[in-house]
Parts: sequence; C-alpha cells; structure tokens
Amino acid sequence: MNPTRGILIGRFQPFHGGHVRVVENIVDEIDELVVGIGSADASHEPRNPFTAGERITMIHQALEAYETRTYAVPIEDLDRNSVWVSHVQSMSPRFDVAYSNNPLVVRLFEEAGVEVRQTDMFDRDQLKGSEIRRQMREDGDWQASVPESVVAVIDEIDGIERIRSVA
Repeated sequence: MNPTRGILIGRFQPFHGGHVRVVENIVDEIDELVVGIGSADASHEPRNPFTAGERITMIHQALEAYETRTYAVPIEDLDRNSVWVSHVQSMSPRFDVAYSNNPLVVRLFEEAGVEVRQTDMFDRDQLKGSEIRRQMREDGDWQASVPESVVAVIDEIDGIERIRSVA
C-alpha cells in the first residue's frame, strides 16, 4: 500500500525545474504532498534571498496544475538536531514518508522512525539554487531553469534586484 501523505523538505531558493521533476515523481506514489519550506525564518541574504511567503507563492503557483493535493508549510530553522524531526512534525500535517537527499535530513528522519525515500536528482549542474541565484546576479539565463509562474513571482517582487543588493 502506498503512503497517503509525504513530505518534501527543501529551501526552494527559488523553486526550480529540478524541484518540479522531483514532485512529478513523488506524486505518483502518494495522495497528498507536504512541501516543507526549510529555513523559513531566513530571507534577504545571499543564500536565502526569498521570504517564506514568497516561496509559498512560487510553490503554490508552480504546482497548482497537479491533481495531488499539496500543502506548503514554513519550517523555521532549529539548531538542535535531536528535536528537529518533532519540530517538523509539529509544523506540518501528519505524513507517512519523508523525501530527501540531504544526508543529515535522511539520518534524522530515520532515527525518528520515519520512512525515508530518496529522489532522483535532475540536471544538477544547472538545476540547483546556488547556480540559479548566480545566474540571476550575473544576467544569465536563469528563467530557463524555473517554471514560468516562478519567473512571474520573482519579477513581481523585484527578486533580481534583491539578489544583487544582498550579494
């Protein structure tokens, strides 16, 4: 029997084509997906330029075409690994399986007795947040790496100027 609800944890700075491909694979396995927005308390800095609300908007608009019900929930950083999973569980709807490729996240969920599934990685040379943010700073072709709906959100919030000013 497939799990009913899964959680995918990431910072999504910004939500990009690789994230979309991961979600496309996950939604075949579950009925509902919680998208846990890590470092939700961080914004306006080079590694985390977008706010949790902006990332929720990006994710919601990028995933609204999928039939799988999705929830985007902010997860603030908690610098105590021993209680991190219970913190995530307290901030999100109940979930049956966690999806992550981050070795620490995998270990913490496994130690807490949560089933963990790793996902395929897609075109990691181009589809990673740090590369996309670099392209944004340097007038590169970052738009090709994110859904059109995310481009619209970044344009609406003047995200390119923010990334350049906080760099």
